Amino acid sequence: MNAPEAAFLDRALDIARHAAQAAAQVIDGYYRGQYRAELKSDATPVTEADVEAERAIRAVLREAFPDHAIHGEEQGRDGDGDFLWLVDPLDGTKSFVRRNPVFSTQIALMHRAELVLGVSCASQFGQMAWARRGGGAFLDGVPLQVAATADISEAVVSTGNLKSLARGPRWSALGELLIDANRGRGYGDFLHYHLLAQGSVDVVIESDVNILDIAALSVIVREAGGLFTDLHGAPLDMETRSVLAAVPALHAGVLERFKGWSHA
Repeated sequence: MNAPEAAFLDRALDIARHAAQAAAQVIDGYYRGQYRAELKSDATPVTEADVEAERAIRAVLREAFPDHAIHGEEQGRDGDGDFLWLVDPLDGTKSFVRRNPVFSTQIALMHRAELVLGVSCASQFGQMAWARRGGGAFLDGVPLQVAATADISEAVVSTGNLKSLARGPRWSALGELLIDANRGRGYGDFLHYHLLAQGSVDVVIESDVNILDIAALSVIVREAGGLFTDLHGAPLDMETRSVLAAVPALHAGVLERFKGWSHA
């Protein structure tokens, strides 16, 4: 199949937003109430909200696109073909469990290994961001555009998960970057990517991620005019574990600082 047309992507984006809203209803119903939390094999928590939200998303996607594959955080992958939906129903379960509202639902569509649309729904923030290839990025219907920051001395740098980076030989590179930057922050999860896309943050760095965490966000940042790679400068794929997302004028310079780091 050729690259999907704009009309198809617009429809798929509408369906993805609907799926995210269905998940939000489930998640919000549990957030202030009672639920069971268990530890998965990787020692991360999973709750009834995670499982039921993914179920709700899959039901919406399956009804609209029965021939598409879906890969979800809780139920794994089923199906094959050119189109693959990437679903993290509750990204930030640790925050959710501790009544910290920095969590979200992430839904992205990949066509032949290219990420072509993404939806990031942070229901407790009252935010939904979305984008599709060539269509721009939006936050609650308002167009998004990254900042025009051109010098690291004027930049806001936000960091997320950094355990691998802290163990590696380039931890000092991050320290030097934060010294040179205007401000260092740790907004984390969906939040610093939304802020990057809207022009409030200039650089985002993470060393421990899963593609399901960032697939949708990468499309949103890209369509807002930003650059989104891993810490080696490589484009995202199913094995991506690190992130360097930045405004165009700063990405190459920050990447140079981390050159040679072998633990991403």
